[in-house]
Amino acid sequence: MVNKKRHILKALTWRLIASITTFLIGWIATGDIRAGLSIGVFDFSIKLVLYYIHERVWYKSKYGIE
Repeated sequence: MVNKKRHILKALTWRLIASITTFLIGWIATGDIRAGLSIGVFDFSIKLVLYYIHERVWYKSKYGIE
């Protein structure tokens, strides 16, 4: 059995890496650090929830398991 906390921590660490990347791209593209930060925070929030749901669905799926 895998604890749900593992899925949450995995989602958080990945979102941090991905959202920092999005923040940097937003900052470079706009030249405005606040715009980059806003984009990064919004990206983090939405995608964290979506990733967690995605991870849980796949965990319950038996597809590809023999």
